[in-house]
Amino acid sequence: MPVPPGPRLALLGGGFSTDDDGLLDDWVLGHARATRPRVCFVPTASGDAPGYAEEFLAAFRPRPCAPSVLSLFRREDDDRALRSFLLAQDVVYVGGGSTANLLAVWRAHGVDRILREALDGGTLLCGISAGANCWAEGSHTDSFGPLSPLPDGLGLLPGSVCPHYDGEPGRRPSYRAAVAGGALPAGWAVEDGVGVLFAGGRPAEVVTRRPEARLYRVEPDGAGGVVERALPGRLLGRGDGPRSP
Repeated sequence: MPVPPGPRLALLGGGFSTDDDGLLDDWVLGHARATRPRVCFVPTASGDAPGYAEEFLAAFRPRPCAPSVLSLFRREDDDRALRSFLLAQDVVYVGGGSTANLLAVWRAHGVDRILREALDGGTLLCGISAGANCWAEGSHTDSFGPLSPLPDGLGLLPGSVCPHYDGEPGRRPSYRAAVAGGALPAGWAVEDGVGVLFAGGRPAEVVTRRPEARLYRVEPDGAGGVVERALPGRLLGRGDGPRSP
């Protein structure tokens, strides 16, 4: 579907690390600005787990793209080379793990500033779990053990994000309570299997690999509760894959 111009972010409720069909990853590649996009995986939230990076490369090497992995725990590039590398990417794909640790490491290396520049330059930023949380003003996370609000993020997406809305026990009531009580601003709850593309800070496209999966807008109702509204999503099929080079 046509997507409005402007900075674009995608929140993923799945991908190569959780799904066998590859539909969400193909959907992401289909929104890249190049027919053979440069796709950089950033596994910071997992501590740059080698197995996670290898899984990404195994999934994306057969696709019509040029995949790479950015390691910050074993960084080799200086600041200038790091900036040039990230700004050259068509897609930056951020993996799951600890949202709080991801934000701290990115800020120490200046990655947060570079990604803002990349977004403004047309790079598609996306990710799953912590890799979805990081773009918002705040998020719902287990970075500190129990599920809790984290009123911190890059602020590239207005409001808050909650991943795994239907996939982990306690996610839904805990996020609703955080929004109702003002610990987090109104935001977006992503069920597993959903992909949502934001353009200019608003949903431009919602898709799903499972008919029952939903994206929800969650807002305080002014009376101590929340209003939860499901947004319709298009069921993905094999025709939603990346463009041929």
